Amino acid sequence: MLTTAFPAGSPCWIDLGSPDPAATAGFYGTVFGWTFRSAGPEAGGYGFLQLNGRTAAAVGPLTEEGAQSAWTTYFHAPDAGATAKAVEQSGGTVRVPAFDVMDAGRMAQLTDPQGAQFAVWQPGTVAGLDVVSEDGALIWVELHTGAVDAGFAFYQRVFGWRSENFPAPGMTYKVISPAEGDLRETSFGGIAPVTGDAQPPSWTPYFGASDVDGVLAQATGAGATVLMGPENVPDVGRIAWLADPFGAPFALIKGEPPKES
Repeated sequence: MLTTAFPAGSPCWIDLGSPDPAATAGFYGTVFGWTFRSAGPEAGGYGFLQLNGRTAAAVGPLTEEGAQSAWTTYFHAPDAGATAKAVEQSGGTVRVPAFDVMDAGRMAQLTDPQGAQFAVWQPGTVAGLDVVSEDGALIWVELHTGAVDAGFAFYQRVFGWRSENFPAPGMTYKVISPAEGDLRETSFGGIAPVTGDAQPPSWTPYFGASDVDGVLAQATGAGATVLMGPENVPDVGRIAWLADPFGAPFALIKGEPPKES
């Protein structure tokens, strides 16, 4: 389960690059009730998407040549520069070397060996998101890749992640946890195969929704496209995959309550 304690190697931030940040903020405001707060004139149009005054995500203009609108997952790194070096030594790519984000922290933009993009965040005055693991907030991240075992091995070398395999229809789903803490209590995401040649390797955020179908209806009414579901997944919950009006994929989930041991 994600918490705002953000142990090393866990997701601590998500943001969205968009060709129209204002329209994107309006869409997610309709879907999740988020409001936009600018990070200031020096931030180049970047700002925070807030749920009842707490930062749940962020959005800004596309900054890389040829980039398409997509969510980026940031993982907590005590030393962003050292982690970027480990990524390169492990076969990944450093797209943007570590740099200071004013006094908020340091970040680097990276790509794993299979082509999935991600980032790391070294906290300064900002530890990470203000809210996770509730309706309208980040609750899970999922890597879809063409090489599940090799993909996990890369992140294990970089972050020290641990994993546990669970059977799923037509595949084995790999649940991932940071290096420290109880394996299941600290799990924050999963790794699964890509669903076809048209799906690029990528990280996708899941947002909590106690009424998946209702939120899905709001999203499609505001211009989203349904990619999958909604459907009930045994021992997981009810999920749906969407693309926002600019094509950025994201998912909704209402998790099943834990089983009695």
